[in-house]
Amino acid sequence: MRKYFSRIVLMLGNVVTGLSILGPAGMLADLARGLHVGIHDTGLLVTYGAVVLCIGSPVMAWLTTRMDRRALLVATLVILAAGQAASALTSNYSVILLLRIGMLAIGAIYTPQAATTVALIVHDRVFLGWSLAIAGGLPLVTLIATHFGWQAVYETLAAIAAIVAALLFVALPKGLQGHPLSPQSFVTIARSKRILLILLVTLLQTSGQFTVFIYLAPLLHALTGAGPAVAGAFFAFYGVVGLLGNVVASGIVTKLGTQETLALFMASTLLGLTLWSIGAGWLVAMGGGIFFWAFGFAAINSMQQARLVAAAPHLASASVALNTSVLYVGQAIGSGLGGLLFAHECFRLVGYVGAAFVALACALLAVTWEPAKRRQS
Repeated sequence: MRKYFSRIVLMLGNVVTGLSILGPAGMLADLARGLHVGIHDTGLLVTYGAVVLCIGSPVMAWLTTRMDRRALLVATLVILAAGQAASALTSNYSVILLLRIGMLAIGAIYTPQAATTVALIVHDRVFLGWSLAIAGGLPLVTLIATHFGWQAVYETLAAIAAIVAALLFVALPKGLQGHPLSPQSFVTIARSKRILLILLVTLLQTSGQFTVFIYLAPLLHALTGAGPAVAGAFFAFYGVVGLLGNVVASGIVTKLGTQETLALFMASTLLGLTLWSIGAGWLVAMGGGIFFWAFGFAAINSMQQARLVAAAPHLASASVALNTSVLYVGQAIGSGLGGLLFAHECFRLVGYVGAAFVALACALLAVTWEPAKRRQS
């Protein structure tokens, strides 16, 4: 029973982390008004945060590799809570940006370390946190920001992070230790063409998705005139369909294989972003695009991690940590590029650029396709 409770609480911590990273996406317009800056500037909160995360994830994983997991994860959430609370007390953009950079430098620890901690307890992994953050968290962020103001969002996130930190302290046993990371592992990875190409697929598809995703709400408003209620509904729809896609992927991967399942879900994401782009301005078509896009998004990362483990099992801890880092690089590239296009009012072009990145990722997957006979040998 305690193991099940521990896994649930670790997943809730992942939800908190996901919301700490993606939260601004649910309230870009409210933040822009409250901080007296443009939409592009508030989008940069995600971009700069992602830059910090991409560097911090592997570095912090290495620096904290011998720390007790309970102390490490609880401290991480406490710092996230403190950063969110401090953000609620200021209306200065530069101060909020600095608080966010400091907060996420530590927050980079949580997701990869929570995944390894779950493996130590129940031989499973945390995959649902970010999907739940999008499905339930971002619509809640939009709702609170619209009716109570953006400061109330930071206050709410701070309270939730503090509560989950307390639950983690109770739920996790003492003395859990992760497997140490060797710097030599990263050198070996840098010499592996196959692993680098797998990581490049992660980079391209994440860049494409985040070119559009971070600006989903303001794009809906610019293209259709839709308000916060519609944006919240789209975020919820995206998250729920993403959860569905993850469940379907888990059910078919043993029959189809990791590579084939990945190809199917990347094709779904490409189809979705293409439909979004072609149907820009028509809510029904954009909603259809969201369905296919979201159906593929959550499963892709799971399949990519499985490919990395299969490519070099002895390097798995390092390669999966790097994959997480590359995800954040993709977030930074995508959110930065999407913000630049939005600032120049190239609203329709945003979707096409996102789709182009994902198309490149699909092409790279095809070029590096490994025949089944070779994988089985």
